[in-house]
Amino acid sequence: MAETLLTAVRRYADIHSDAQGIASTPIAGLTTIRAGTPSELQYDISRPLIALVVQGSKRVMMGSRTFDFGAGDSLLITADVPTVSQITRANASVPYYSLVFDLDPAVIEALALEMDIAQEEIGAPVRVEPTEAEVADAALRLMHLLDRPAAIPVLKAQVIREMHFWLLAGCHGPAIRNLGIVEGNAQRVARAVAIIRSEYAQQLRVERLAEAAGMSPSTFHQHFRAVTTLSPLQFQKQLRLIEARRMMLSEGTSASMAAYAVGYESVPQFTREYSRMFGAPPVRDIKVSKTKVYASA
Repeated sequence: MAETLLTAVRRYADIHSDAQGIASTPIAGLTTIRAGTPSELQYDISRPLIALVVQGSKRVMMGSRTFDFGAGDSLLITADVPTVSQITRANASVPYYSLVFDLDPAVIEALALEMDIAQEEIGAPVRVEPTEAEVADAALRLMHLLDRPAAIPVLKAQVIREMHFWLLAGCHGPAIRNLGIVEGNAQRVARAVAIIRSEYAQQLRVERLAEAAGMSPSTFHQHFRAVTTLSPLQFQKQLRLIEARRMMLSEGTSASMAAYAVGYESVPQFTREYSRMFGAPPVRDIKVSKTKVYASA
């Protein structure tokens, strides 16, 4: 089954991948990833998702924890958390391929009402397990829908629901179950996260975020950190820095312009915080990153 899923992912990714190796699909929340060489470090604040690796290998770091995984493994992320990732095994003849599937709390909530799934403490929001056969099979049928565009509007909802079912029924079930708890901490914090993601360049009052989450400011701080591993201010700061780095790498924006665009009022402060996060000042970091990209091209 894994080889068949590999064939489907490879066929789609080879045709549709952009310059970064990402290929969105007509099914919202379903994406393929392709890489012909090991990558540089990638910084992100991931949304809840599961990534099925079908060829090659990858490393993901969250805080002090490191996860190394490869073909036949699935990476589960159950909250909006900061990660540093790197594709570690890929080459021109044997590229890295993975299939990324966004988790939908509404689907999880509906299924959880019909299933006897134990609730688990939030615990670690990132984990790796072998991909279960039923999950791989549902993923393959999602990929097959891409070959029949007329079938997507009619059939995608039931296959997406089945994909969530097998995830809930398998080893990841208790952790995923938390995403579907009505008015649970994960859902309440997610409302505040949505505000920060959409308004990261603005000054945001903690009281407003706590109100959106339906919590007092002190309780909100506690649960926000438990879910995301960061304080609200740290979360916003990392979003700003990640977006500034993307602008400089992808759009050629200068460091000062990127700093102001993401909400900084002081370029020296931006430079200091950027250096702490990425290990080098903006100009040097971008120069080194572009050199690596050109060398691998």
